[in-house]
Amino acid sequence: MNNYVKIAVANLLFGLSIQNSFAQDIVGIWQSIDDKTNAPKALIEIKKDASGEYSGTIIKVTPSAGYKPQELCTKCTGSLKNKPILGMTIFSKVKEVKPNQFGNGYIVDPLSGKYYKINIKLSSNGNNIRVHGYIGIQAIGRTQTWVREK
Repeated sequence: MNNYVKIAVANLLFGLSIQNSFAQDIVGIWQSIDDKTNAPKALIEIKKDASGEYSGTIIKVTPSAGYKPQELCTKCTGSLKNKPILGMTIFSKVKEVKPNQFGNGYIVDPLSGKYYKINIKLSSNGNNIRVHGYIGIQAIGRTQTWVREK
């Protein structure tokens, strides 16, 4: 009977560890990495509201050698036109579509003012997300890797 108890406990612990691996979330602070230069761009804070939708707000712009960050979204349209980039919500209406995958929202590029559909995939270790922006066809678009801040 002792072996049965050990096996039952082992199965329970294994089941809990699997459940926890799927329970990871994208809420937190992320360092965005430029997909062209591999340089840090900004810190983005991702929050989840009461309805389960995620949004991301720029909380710090990361300057680099020879690059002066743009202060206003001069190419944006509508309510974001000429608004400060620092503090701007750049993506919203994102929902979890399956474990560790999020989408159905949109993201704005504050440098170009263009809006894109967004997909986010959380890495298995929970330390990176791949943020993919696209228009129309998912296969065509840009992907950035963001790194979770500790």
